[in-house]
Amino acid sequence: MTTTGALSGLKVVDLTRVLAGPWSTQILADLGAQVIKVEAPDKGDDTRHWGPPWVKDTDGDDTDESAYFQCANRGKKSVRIDFTSDTELDQVKKLITNADILVENFKVGTTQKFGLDYESLAKLNPKLIYCSITGFGQTGPYAERPGYDFIIQAMAGLMSITGEQDGKPGAGPQKVGVALSDVMTGLYATIGILAAVNERHTSGKGQYIDLALFDVTAAALANQASNFLVGGQIPERLGNAHPNIVPYQTFMTADRPLVVAIG
Repeated sequence: MTTTGALSGLKVVDLTRVLAGPWSTQILADLGAQVIKVEAPDKGDDTRHWGPPWVKDTDGDDTDESAYFQCANRGKKSVRIDFTSDTELDQVKKLITNADILVENFKVGTTQKFGLDYESLAKLNPKLIYCSITGFGQTGPYAERPGYDFIIQAMAGLMSITGEQDGKPGAGPQKVGVALSDVMTGLYATIGILAAVNERHTSGKGQYIDLALFDVTAAALANQASNFLVGGQIPERLGNAHPNIVPYQTFMTADRPLVVAIG
């Protein structure tokens, strides 16, 4: 049995922060890739400071690093680089020149300001696989808008089918209890990157991957979306009930809720 990861030998430059991008690069690290996370010099990734709870040191005291940050940045090396410094920006470009994969989640247009866009970097490294993660993609009327998970869950329709049924106590749209749009987009990004790695074995060239949280979340509506497309009826919030099969829901008993699921 080997302990070498399947992606051992691949180098990833991680220019992402918060959750969707870091989730993808963490999966790549788990699979054996070398991941170098580039962070802002002043405070690093935003989520380092999203606490409590805080990670404790060997003495049991709180550090200044949050549990949130730890959930998506396992197995990475980290460097802090100031993009406004020409010298430090050159260091990033040197890293990328020798990298296989780059993942970034800046607002549309930001990477061009620093010469870190795909067109510029592909000239330095034609084999580079470059993945951009944004809220709404690189083109279209919403392209320049920031994309937070909460907003995406609302706009893409996930909150319209999540929550208690109208007319019942607590009714109304609800976001999922974890940043699901971010996590799913991280997974889709990983799938796209691995497909590009496989294709590169044939073509010898890298690819550009344009991934949007909105697109991923809308696609993940699955049977709810197809029910609408086929039946023409807008899906409703049903609490814990299922739109197609019964029983598949929560029943209240004398002392506690009981989940029954029969397929």
